[in-house]
This record gives sequence, C-alpha cells and structure tokens, in this order.
Amino acid sequence: MLAVVNGLKTRVLSLQRLIHTSAVQCRKTAGRHRPSLKGDKPLTYEMANAPHTIAHRKSWNSWNTANLEGGLRPAETVVEDFFIRKFMIGTWHSLFASEVIIKRNHNLIRIAGIVRQAISARKMYFLIGYTEEMLSLWLQCPVKLELQTVKDGKDTVYKYI
Repeated sequence: MLAVVNGLKTRVLSLQRLIHTSAVQCRKTAGRHRPSLKGDKPLTYEMANAPHTIAHRKSWNSWNTANLEGGLRPAETVVEDFFIRKFMIGTWHSLFASEVIIKRNHNLIRIAGIVRQAISARKMYFLIGYTEEMLSLWLQCPVKLELQTVKDGKDTVYKYI
C-alpha cells in the first residue's frame, strides 16, 4: 500500500494478518524411499512399509502401558525411549542390523532387535548382562533384552529398490 506524504511516495505497512499456506502433503511421496537408478538400494522390513500402513503392519512394535493411570506421562516416555536408543547404539556400537524396538508392558521394558554376530559369545553375553543391569538401575524397573543374531547385516534386507 503506497501513501503520499509531503510529495513523497512511502510504503505503509497494513495491520492485516497474513495467511501463509503450504502445499498439501501427498501420501504417495511422504516418508517413502526413492528408488535408485540401478535398483540396488537395500531396504529392511521397517523401511519398506509406507507411513500410512504402520498402524496395520507394525502395531506390535508399539505396545505400551504408558497411558494407564499412575503411569509415566508421554513426555517422560519419549525421553526414556530416546535415552534407551542412544545407550543401545553406543553400547552395541555398529552391531545392530535393525532398529531398536522398545516394548513396555506394565513395569517391564523389553528391548528387541537384530544384532550382527561380529563378536564372540562371551562378549555378547557380557554386553547383554551389562545393558540389562545398567538400564534396570537407571530406569528403576526390570529391563529384558530380546536379541536375535545374523551373520551379516545384508541378511536383514527385505527388498531392493
């Protein structure tokens, strides 16, 4: 809006609220992996599922009892889950071949995942005991690890795109 003051054209700011809009998110592209030109990009089962099918195919990964009366608030659950994932990735450095799955049932936290078989059995049992003990002390509830081993990380590939 232009106004003339003393013979000069000046811009006057209007006191209107401006509405900003963005493009509608399309279900066909959001959260999906792009195919490579050669078709050699590996995807695990978790990566291959589209975001709108997660509730149907992966609901067993998110069982928890945080909503019950006397349970943790959702913000505390998110912080604890973030801490658990960071601790697992740091303790089991470059051994996880899948994502860390956290299942909460009443007072028990179960942590599941697929681990590469790159260390000896003695070291693996030590890491399992160490992880369960430390997380039990910090989170003040029993923690149980449910791990499966594979020889190579390529064994977890679901499909190539």
